[in-house]
Amino acid sequence: MAAVLACGPEAALSHRSAAALWGIGRERHGRIDVSIRRRCRHRRAGIRAMSRASLRPEHITSRAGIPITTPARTLVDVAAELRGTALERSVNEADKYDLIDPESLRSELEAFAGEPGVKPLRALLDRHTFRLSDSDLEILFRPIATAAGVPEFLTKAWVNDFEVDFFWPALELVVETDGLRYHRTPSEQTRDHQRDQTHVAAGLTTLRFTHWQVKYEPAYVRRILKRTAQHLTAA
Repeated sequence: MAAVLACGPEAALSHRSAAALWGIGRERHGRIDVSIRRRCRHRRAGIRAMSRASLRPEHITSRAGIPITTPARTLVDVAAELRGTALERSVNEADKYDLIDPESLRSELEAFAGEPGVKPLRALLDRHTFRLSDSDLEILFRPIATAAGVPEFLTKAWVNDFEVDFFWPALELVVETDGLRYHRTPSEQTRDHQRDQTHVAAGLTTLRFTHWQVKYEPAYVRRILKRTAQHLTAA
């Protein structure tokens, strides 16, 4: 609050400091990030004051009585500075604490078009929500399985009263492919766990790959599938 007050009436906590106050990030650089909705040259020890005349009023709210950028605005800001697991953790924590869910965040990105944080944030969301059609998924997965040297598989087979994506009876192996992770409800997630538990209890091995992995990381999928098949054959 002291840092925000020191920067004037149009100032708000932002970037990593805002993320820390929202509980979706960890403040590590030892300074307070403050954005100011006007042109200024504010300098004070311990404060990173950023002149942001384009910062919209609707992207500022308050928390614990402190002016602060909204969760969406904060995530876009930190996405320009964070990468990998740190950024993903922030998005997941925002969802966990009911600040903003990934679907709403995706729709709000349109308001920040052209800003540095939009591209990495959109790429992160795409990896978890990307979805192929059943036919496209099978077309892409079949050569991966062939290259992995596994025998012919069944698609959309019923196993233990569940319809599975891919099934190898000879290996007792089930492969499920997940898309739209963020869209799944708790009840759907519970059903996925029950499905996997039922297969394991019946002596089957279950692997899960995302649609993104099948399309964009086929070498990884092939490697894991091949190694799993080798273990099952040796057993």
